[in-house]
Amino acid sequence: MTRSNTLGGIRLPSLALLRRAVSRPSGALAGGWLLLVIAGAVLGPILSPYAYDAQVLKEAFSSPSAAHLLGTDEFGRDLLTRLLQGARTSLTVSSISILISVLAGLTIGAAAGYFGGLFDRIVTAVVDLSWSFPEILIALILVAIIGPGVSGTMAAIAVAYLAQFARLARAQIMTLKGETYVEAARSLGAGHSHLLFRHLIPNALAPVLVSAMLATGDAIILEATLGFFGLGAQPPMPSWGSMMSSGSALLFKAPWIIIFPGLAVASTVIAINLFGDGLIAALDIRDPRRSET
Repeated sequence: MTRSNTLGGIRLPSLALLRRAVSRPSGALAGGWLLLVIAGAVLGPILSPYAYDAQVLKEAFSSPSAAHLLGTDEFGRDLLTRLLQGARTSLTVSSISILISVLAGLTIGAAAGYFGGLFDRIVTAVVDLSWSFPEILIALILVAIIGPGVSGTMAAIAVAYLAQFARLARAQIMTLKGETYVEAARSLGAGHSHLLFRHLIPNALAPVLVSAMLATGDAIILEATLGFFGLGAQPPMPSWGSMMSSGSALLFKAPWIIIFPGLAVASTVIAINLFGDGLIAALDIRDPRRSET
């Protein structure tokens, strides 16, 4: 018997979701690129013969060559090594931030949607208020309060996207809590925690996880923006945003310093969005008539 998972009320066999997501050429291409970026972030700094912070001033502004495939920066540091290390920084910060935001938003939104009342009204008011501000503005304010650096960036991004997941989780729980199976479980004596964690939250996960996948791409852009302003990872730790910041003043002297990190951000975000579209198609969230497989 095939083991199955329940997502958003849809039962899918193990790995079937990923198989469906990559069944389209765009999904397969995006998934392959994301795996390549993750592998580069994990293994690149180990495989590279250079240290990301090793300065060789006599090789500064070297154009791409056999010795330095992507060239060097203003301090003679190997750009490919720093690009891979920057991938580790940017992906780690963005992924952890969105994970924290999802967990917090799912908990708050699920509790508000399930219990309702004054708590729901307070949560809704706070969420709607924060929803009215752009994420970049919230992140800039929080980084200014917390201070620049990786920890401050992660906290800022997590709070910036909290309202999105809380609002989505609340809407899902409010829709699901009136379902027949929930009423049946309640009539059999199931408590609030059992209903929330065994029935409601697992069946509300699908749209939240897809939204988290897409939000990760936005978080990468936000992290790069903060890094570009010097508010993200601090030197000598590279990130894609800080690399673009240092290369912006050298666009006409050494354009590769800004072009390659910019391409890394753009291609990774596009791949995340394409793969997210593949997940949406795989889950078929918009079609309630979808049959079980």
